[in-house]
Amino acid sequence: MKVAVVGTGYVGLVVGACLAEAGNDVIGADLDEAKIAGLSANRLPIYEPGLEPLVVRNRRDGRLQFTTDVAGAIEHSDIVFIAVGTPPDEDGSADLRHVLAVARTIGEHMNCPKTVITKSTVPVGTAAKVRAEIATLTKQPFHVCSNPEFLKEGAAVEDFMKPDRVVVGVDSPEAARVLEELYAPFVRTGNPLIFMDIRSAEMTKYAANALLATRISFMNEIANLCERVGADVDQVRRGIGYDRRIGHHFLFPGVGYGGSCFPKDVKALLRAGTEQGVPLDVLEAVEAANERQKRVLFEKLRRHFDGRLAGAGVAVWGLAFKAETDDVRESPALVLVEELLRAGAQVRVHDPAAHDTARRVLGDRVTYAGHAYEALDGADALAIVTEWLEYRNPDFDRIKQLLARPLIVDGRNLYDPERLARLGFTYDSIGRRSICASS
Repeated sequence: MKVAVVGTGYVGLVVGACLAEAGNDVIGADLDEAKIAGLSANRLPIYEPGLEPLVVRNRRDGRLQFTTDVAGAIEHSDIVFIAVGTPPDEDGSADLRHVLAVARTIGEHMNCPKTVITKSTVPVGTAAKVRAEIATLTKQPFHVCSNPEFLKEGAAVEDFMKPDRVVVGVDSPEAARVLEELYAPFVRTGNPLIFMDIRSAEMTKYAANALLATRISFMNEIANLCERVGADVDQVRRGIGYDRRIGHHFLFPGVGYGGSCFPKDVKALLRAGTEQGVPLDVLEAVEAANERQKRVLFEKLRRHFDGRLAGAGVAVWGLAFKAETDDVRESPALVLVEELLRAGAQVRVHDPAAHDTARRVLGDRVTYAGHAYEALDGADALAIVTEWLEYRNPDFDRIKQLLARPLIVDGRNLYDPERLARLGFTYDSIGRRSICASS
């Protein structure tokens, strides 16, 4: 099938590469000349495991190409994905300017019947707006569908190639047949291709992310209470996770959610509730709890330093909002670093993938370490924010030798508190008893 994917950001690039891998003729189109030049030279603008080999292989085999000629890509294709960004507006609502601009371009270059698919995360009713924009500019027949993405950063290729489910909003049997053929290679193992009306598909994306965000904030608040009353959140998590109504997923406490999806989508859903006069009190609490949680590590560090962080050296492991990505948008690590800098601390940071993206925000106000252990030399504390695999089983003797003070504040509960106590560390994690070096 001939497919155009307009937008070569995180979602568009993954969608285009994976569809090409399934044998489709895919054009990734974007107005960003530097990005397209890089992609045409196999330089990816994001870090995502498994994505680069797909891009390289499918470009080599002629199934994937990139262009700044958006109009030409649309004219060449029978299926057009809209995968441009929908950043939050000042009021929290999704900014649809880019989506509707693409719709107008599609209408202007509708040289034959096409199926238009909104892949961007958009509010309920956006497909109708896309349809209206196109219809004012063409007499050609076309279909508009909603196909929300459920890709986890760090596992996006796997999620697309072997999805839990594919949700498609359609309003015609013809559009359903096109999407069924397009996604047939990805649901061969029996995971469902779920057809529904377009508005329900648009809502499904927001509802899914809002519920996941709710689980995260709920467990973070339970963890904070566990610390106060002397309970262990890891035991609590296991105790509730075996309830089949609850399950084990998204019950790990931490330092709050970040990234490109959860914060933006929660805000957009809250804005939709306000516009429709529907109170969303639970989501308001979820958002407030998340903002508080992002300060937890800083507050722990401040307590350990008796409120005097000026001049202290703090090493921070992890800048990306989660492991296996270089995305620092809404990252709790950046909140921690900014608070430490404001308090006068000297901050050294390490991340396996996110130095370049973090530097755009932090500039040269911090020291970037080429290796995790380099960040520790002479530091007064280590703060762990991102659960990268290389941080999970480090050389604790080396850590203790490098740190001026054996203090670890762990926002991901990577280590066993009793083991750290035996090794002589002061170890403070999330929802568990703090272990002091002297105890």
